[in-house]
Amino acid sequence: MFIPSAFAETDLIWLDRLLARDAFVTLLTTGADGLPQATRLPVLYRRDGDGMLIEGHWARPNPQAGHAGPALLLVHGPHAYVSPGWYPDKDAQARVPTWNYAAAELRGVLEPVNDPDALIAMLDGLSAHYEAGVGGDWDLQPIDPRQRRMLSGIVGFRFRPDQVQIKLKLSQNHPEANQRSVIDALSALQAPASRELAQWMRWRRDDGTADD
Repeated sequence: MFIPSAFAETDLIWLDRLLARDAFVTLLTTGADGLPQATRLPVLYRRDGDGMLIEGHWARPNPQAGHAGPALLLVHGPHAYVSPGWYPDKDAQARVPTWNYAAAELRGVLEPVNDPDALIAMLDGLSAHYEAGVGGDWDLQPIDPRQRRMLSGIVGFRFRPDQVQIKLKLSQNHPEANQRSVIDALSALQAPASRELAQWMRWRRDDGTADD
């Protein structure tokens, strides 16, 4: 990922925040024809210090299912258009339109998972996490033969990143007056995505503190 130095971030707390807001990622591998294969899917993310584990599963008919080896995982963050008209120094500096966003790219190794007990544990973790997020009470019943038979239709995976790139393009290369003006303008818009981006800009400007 192209990251000018002003937008590079190394604190993994930002990866935690990105995956907490949206763990529906894009998983990229190389297919047999040499072209990229991409799957969009939800994952479960865990981090202990610098050690990270990401788990998920494919539908078995997916051509990417069962891939072992190098992979690239894209984490998508908030983004929005920024008008040059919002900058106080727009005329003096001949400002132009841009797009602000936060994102991450993770490179690492994929390990397929086919063991039924390991798949059950993985699915149980995923369902418990996402059910809690919507206030649901569905849970996996591994003793139910109907649910157990469905395991044959999926292939699980574990992904262990060994390289993480985090890009926060949040106007931090601009004077403070420009940053404040962009935050105010985004906050005043009706689009939820713009308001969310304004909040991320506040966090980044305030030394990365996400408590306000």
